[in-house]
Order: sequence, then C-alpha cells, then structure tokens
Amino acid sequence: MVNWLRTSKTSSVILLILRLWLGWSWFTAGVEKVFGTPPFSAAGYLKNAVAHPVTGSAGNVLYAPFNAFLSHAALPGADFFSFLVKWGELLIGLGLILGTLTTAAAFFALLMNFTYLFAGTVSSNPLDILIGMFIVFAGFNAGKLGVDYWVIPWIRRTVSGWFHKPEPTDMDTKAAS
Repeated sequence: MVNWLRTSKTSSVILLILRLWLGWSWFTAGVEKVFGTPPFSAAGYLKNAVAHPVTGSAGNVLYAPFNAFLSHAALPGADFFSFLVKWGELLIGLGLILGTLTTAAAFFALLMNFTYLFAGTVSSNPLDILIGMFIVFAGFNAGKLGVDYWVIPWIRRTVSGWFHKPEPTDMDTKAAS
C-alpha cells in the first residue's frame, strides 16, 4: 500500500483531491483566525482543556504530561500559542493546497490534530488524521501534482551539496606533497 502511495500516478491524483480538501479545511480555519473579528485567542480553549482534561472510564486523567504542558507552558504563553495556531493553520492549508512542502505541512497538520485530540476535542480530527497519514506516507508523490514537483528536486540538489566533501583540486594535491 505504501509503495502504491509513493509511486502510482493514480494515487497522486487521489492524493491531490484529498490534499486540496484537507488544505481548504485548514486554510479556511486559519483565515478565520488570522483575519477574524474579534482577534483569535486560544486562552479560553486552553483554560477549558486544563479545567476539563480527558479522563478514562475510572475518572483518571489520561494525558497527564500533556495537561501539565498546557497548564505550565501553553496557558501562560497563550498569546504565543494563539499566534502559532492561527498562522500554523493558515500555512498548513496553503502548503497542502499548493502542494508546497506537502509532507511537512501534513506532518504539522497531524501534530496539531493530535494536540486537539489530547485536549479533548474530537471534531473532524480523526478523519483529518487519517487523510494526513496517507499524505505523509505518500511522501513526494502527494505533492508531485503541485509546487513540490519543482521545489523538492531543488531542495535535494541544494541540501545534498551541504553534506558532500568537495572533490580535491590540483592545488590540494600539490599542497599535500
């Protein structure tokens, strides 16, 4: 299945449709938060998540480390996390719609979906996670029908030069002897 996702032309078309649908969902959510009135703040959401953590059938808190993170880092830094959420959603949406750094956009979408789930919000997150996983597993093929067709080969050429030793020149050979 993963090989088919990574290599098939048919899967790249299916992934394009899924990518556009998921990207539009993220993009519109981000636009509402970035340009909406009143200005978006995650503080209320974070307070509610801290006050009402996800519990098991016995009433025990299921994600205690995550709740501690919300209490001690996210809630005190609500302005910073509000900025991350609104611009993250917008940029994830753009990345998926345009097919630019598609795998990275899908990865960060998964990260945000899981944080929403850990905070107790189900919404569309399970479906978004399923589609996002297909996009991540597909790798380059998910963005082949997008800007990644040009961007990923350029990145591969550019970054590979950073990690290879240059070939020795005649001057290097003479200096060594």
